Amino acid sequence: MDIGISIGKESLTVNVGNPHGAELSHAVKSVVDFGMKFGIDLAKLDIKVLIPKMVRGVAGCEGGCPSDARNFVREGFGGFKLSYIEGGILSAACTLEDGRPFSVKIFPEFD
Repeated sequence: MDIGISIGKESLTVNVGNPHGAELSHAVKSVVDFGMKFGIDLAKLDIKVLIPKMVRGVAGCEGGCPSDARNFVREGFGGFKLSYIEGGILSAACTLEDGRPFSVKIFPEFD
C-alpha cells in the first residue's frame, strides 16, 4: 500500500508493507516530518488520525469491497474533502493556512 502526499507542488510517497502496526506509525511520522520540512505542522490537521482511518478504508477495498472507504467518505473528516476514486484509491484534500493545497492519497496494493 502506498501513501501519496502533496503540499503544493512538492510530493512524497511512503510505502506501507503492513498497514496494521508499527509500519503505519512510521509512515505517519514520515508524513508529519515532510510537512515540517516546509514549516507546516500537519499535526494541527489531525493527520495522525486521518491516515490510519484512510488506510483502514482502503484495506477493506483490497478484499474487493469498497464499503469501508465509501462509508468514510460519507462520514467525512474535519475540513478535508474526501473522495473515493475507482480502483480503491481514497483521497483527502484541503487548503493549508498559507493557501497551498494539501492532499493525501492512499493506494491499495492488490495481490
